[in-house]
Amino acid sequence: TNSLTMAWRLFKSLSEEQQRYEKQLIFEHAAFAKLCQQLLRDARRMTRGDLVFSLHALVSLGVPQNTLLVQTLVRVCQEKLNQLDNRCISVLATTLAGMDKDKNVSALQAGLQLLVEQRISSIRDIFVLQNLMKCLGKDAPVFLKKKLEMAVVREIDSLTFPNALRMFLALAAMNYCSHPILNPCSKKIQENVHDVPFRRLILILEACYTLQYRNVKLLSTLADYVNSTAYLWEKRQIILFLSACEALAFQPTELLDIFAEKVTEDPDFLNLKNLLTVLRVYSRLNHVPRVQKHLFFETLHSCLNKCLPQISNTELLKAVYSLGILGYLPHHALDELLQKDSKDELTLSDDLKEQNTKMLHCVKTCMELDSPSFTTPAFVPTENLSSLVPLSLRKAQEVLIELLGDENMFQQNVRLPYRYHIDFEIKMDSDRKKVLPIDATDDHPDSRVQRLAFLFAPVSAFCLGTTHPQGKLAMKKRHLSKLGYHVILIQNRKFQEMKKEDAVEFLKRKIYSEDDFSFPEATMQDNN
Repeated sequence: TNSLTMAWRLFKSLSEEQQRYEKQLIFEHAAFAKLCQQLLRDARRMTRGDLVFSLHALVSLGVPQNTLLVQTLVRVCQEKLNQLDNRCISVLATTLAGMDKDKNVSALQAGLQLLVEQRISSIRDIFVLQNLMKCLGKDAPVFLKKKLEMAVVREIDSLTFPNALRMFLALAAMNYCSHPILNPCSKKIQENVHDVPFRRLILILEACYTLQYRNVKLLSTLADYVNSTAYLWEKRQIILFLSACEALAFQPTELLDIFAEKVTEDPDFLNLKNLLTVLRVYSRLNHVPRVQKHLFFETLHSCLNKCLPQISNTELLKAVYSLGILGYLPHHALDELLQKDSKDELTLSDDLKEQNTKMLHCVKTCMELDSPSFTTPAFVPTENLSSLVPLSLRKAQEVLIELLGDENMFQQNVRLPYRYHIDFEIKMDSDRKKVLPIDATDDHPDSRVQRLAFLFAPVSAFCLGTTHPQGKLAMKKRHLSKLGYHVILIQNRKFQEMKKEDAVEFLKRKIYSEDDFSFPEATMQDNN
């Protein structure tokens, strides 16, 4: 056991390439074969500590799980399970977490789960608890997850930074979002962010996604750290970090700007995979760099053109779609895409067909509305889909009736050209002093009628913790503006939480305030 454990300790300190080489030398060494034969003979006579540490070392060194030696040690662990102390249970749990499920492993894991249920109240060591959580995983029954949570909360005051980091990841392995544990862990991570290795940064973001833990302060701290040390990281690493942020709909603004500069300075690192990731991140987060934005998008366009000979039809569609969302039309790639569409080369299997059809429609809409030759039409045909509004918009309807005095002063469930839909529409005179009946036309005697479009969007349509709309919503707002609407975006959840009188005052400000009549922020469309 001591020989195997020492071999593992030396082995894990090596680089990945060295490990491959040393592993081959270990397995081919005559002494290793003799050691394994001795373990096989003495397995049932070993002490509980030697037993679990030998199994852990063998599995960690990469000895195949289906070998007689590993399977024998697993079966002996089953036989001696009740004799294991908490430390041995912790080592065994760590080992099982890294093994594939088979008949013996599943039986041992089930036995371990029963043992944990009996002993949970006596386990005081956070390190042991987090190992158990990782081993039992997401399939553990809810009552056991709650017991483990209570056991950790009892010891939460003794939480150290390394344990906080491991506990955060253990909760993700168990797929159990416990705020009484996550919040103290998050605080410890923020206090010690400079000691978090890069790989762990990614794992923390992935854990937040798995647990749907939306802690803006934690994410901002991680982003600020990467931003302040960006010169230390490879571009590939920053792409990984931004991609993990994008999955959480979190917009690290400064880091996105810094990375855009890196792209314009040295675009050669952007292979097809990296390019598609960058396009997806910036389009979903609706981020246009504050400086050199034209150069940034021209650089992406140039990289896309270089990739055209090797790009698949779906990847081409996604790339053009992402740039279209940001208001940029990559003409060469767009021509290629339209040629493929005319030849029906974009037809795919049923599982992708609907998604790709929507993306292609979006691209064609961008071609028309974001074209520099497009002019705002004097009249936009609309259709009232239904007099009924969904439950989520009932409060907005009631508030508008109270504010405007009559249902005839606004229109609801309005369908527009290009498959766009708005929740409510009202019309106002040119001075924005008076709301007009909905049947008012643009030849109103006072002056041109102004149209307001209200979009009550879910929180998920905005970047995390902000009122910054994500890509598709921002594109819709831009296109409605092109059609002559003043668009008012409202986070529906916050609106629903308002008292009735506050909601009336809120919409009153939105309707009559000049600030809410500004057009969307500049995108790349002025460069086309």
